[in-house]
Amino acid sequence: MGEVLALVEARLLTAFGEPDARAAVTFLGTDRIEVLRFSDGDVVRYATLGMSASPMSDPTAALADPVKGPRAELVLTVRAGLAETDKVLRPLAVLAASPQVEGVVVAPGASLDVGEPLWPGAPFTSVLVAEPGGLVEDLDLDEPMDPVRFLPLLPMTQNEAAWKRVHGAGALQEKWLNGKTDLRDPLRRSVPLD
Repeated sequence: MGEVLALVEARLLTAFGEPDARAAVTFLGTDRIEVLRFSDGDVVRYATLGMSASPMSDPTAALADPVKGPRAELVLTVRAGLAETDKVLRPLAVLAASPQVEGVVVAPGASLDVGEPLWPGAPFTSVLVAEPGGLVEDLDLDEPMDPVRFLPLLPMTQNEAAWKRVHGAGALQEKWLNGKTDLRDPLRRSVPLD
């Protein structure tokens, strides 16, 4: 477990440089989850560290495989200085702990909801899990372990989350693209969904 996390942290440092802050959260019955903050000009990135220590397993499986299975960490990018986005640390840790706590497999296209604003005044309580490979390359591990994927999170308003449940992740991303939506704006309004 420690070896995997050391490799994951090295990959994050290669992609984003040294973190300027880090926080750790431990939930009862789970491994520790850290959230690292990387400031880069007018954007700030938050990356989890700890979710990939164990593979995610199918909640219907009788036994969880301790070696094989998908592994991931979460990355959220927002514009700096527009909101108290540092308060996202605990919600991000909650999302990163969800495979251990709830037995969910976090994958692209999924919606994750924390049930409260991601930070004070945020119009978002949930995120869309996007495709990996853009900001941070997948981290290959020794066989038979699956690679660690770094999954971008895109904050969704309640209306967007409801619309996505009906129409799908691809349709929502198309609406964002067509509406020239700044997904890094921590205070943005919902994209028009008519």
